[in-house]
Amino acid sequence: MQQRPLRTSAPSVRRTARPRSATVRRPSRFVVGALAAALVGALVGAGTGSGTALADPVNPSDQQIDQAQVAQDAAAAEVGRIAGLVAAAASQLEQVQTQAEAAGTAYLLAEEARQAADTAAEQTARDLQAAADAVTAAQATLADFSRDSYMNSSTLTREMALLDADGPGDLVRKAALLDYVGDHQVDVLGGLEAAQVQQAQADAAARAARDEKAAAEAAAQQAKATAEAQLANQETAVATVRAQQADLDQQLQAAQVQLLSLQGARNAYQAWLEQKAAEEAAARAAQERARLQAVADAQSDSREAGYVRPAQGTTSSCFGSRWGVTHFGVDIAAPIGTPVYAATAGVVQRAGAATGFGQAVYILGDDGAVTVYGHVNEYYVSAGERVGAGEQIAEVGNRGQSTGPHLHFEVHPGGGLYSGQIDPVPWMRSRGITISGC
Repeated sequence: MQQRPLRTSAPSVRRTARPRSATVRRPSRFVVGALAAALVGALVGAGTGSGTALADPVNPSDQQIDQAQVAQDAAAAEVGRIAGLVAAAASQLEQVQTQAEAAGTAYLLAEEARQAADTAAEQTARDLQAAADAVTAAQATLADFSRDSYMNSSTLTREMALLDADGPGDLVRKAALLDYVGDHQVDVLGGLEAAQVQQAQADAAARAARDEKAAAEAAAQQAKATAEAQLANQETAVATVRAQQADLDQQLQAAQVQLLSLQGARNAYQAWLEQKAAEEAAARAAQERARLQAVADAQSDSREAGYVRPAQGTTSSCFGSRWGVTHFGVDIAAPIGTPVYAATAGVVQRAGAATGFGQAVYILGDDGAVTVYGHVNEYYVSAGERVGAGEQIAEVGNRGQSTGPHLHFEVHPGGGLYSGQIDPVPWMRSRGITISGC
């Protein structure tokens, strides 16, 4: 079991870019500060001397306002267009991530089928060996009997053997022996025939098992090749989207600067808007603190009930079909280092490297369901270890095929490590735990 290290808080990073609305995006603090400083300098320069009141701001004419409005609308339209491009890039990122995860799951299933075929082939090999041993034994027995029969028949017939008896007792004994030898000959021939049939059946079963193993290995190889191809496509797509994102950010910044320049004459009103926004942000922060406290209280209550939310954060992707494949869990976006908890008490089945997930933890709960925690940055448990509901087992990360820090959470009620996934949101809701956003 790994030691739980002390961690500093990590900045919050969204898993996927969110589509922006077509309205004007709030400008950066740097841009606002620069324009505000310029306006204050202009106002100070308008004074006529010590003790003289500053001149009133110039009221733009209607024509100036109309021209500024036209320019502002044009800038807003450009921002809206850019926002659409950003949304499309975010959708593409989520698509390649989901496809890569599905390929990883397909590879694990194919590998599992190959292991089952290996087990079947080993069993049929053992059956074949048993049949061969039976044939060998039967042949040896028949050879011994044939030799004895030949030696006896070449010297004595049944009647001569009986006439050669030394007395009544010897006569009875030899008659019984001859009857036994006749019956035993039939048994030996029948045993030989049965052993040969068993050998043929075991050999056919072995060939069938080998064929099944070859098919399973071919399926596993094909799944692996598919996964590798999808990973390569994802890397290319991510690189392309990131390059586009950088260019879009520059365009957005330019649009913001232009828009704020047109609004310079209304800076006093903008300052009031910022103050109002700050007050609203403070109110929202207070509400968020209250909400988090309520969530923490509910988490404590639910932990006592046997189930807990696996991580705190924002739901960024739900269970369901995505671009022809299935996203088998729910994604909870959170900063790297955010604690990941065991959703229920159970025994760790696997912890470490996992195809598609980078690193993952698999827990078989006391209720028979397997819960999966993927893309973790660090894990603090090992296979065979028992954990309690609400115990920290890992921390949120960005490993594997991931477009941003988040926890991928799955539920397999049937107990399979890689199969039988269901939508974890209603499953958790039925146990008193709410994962909003789906």
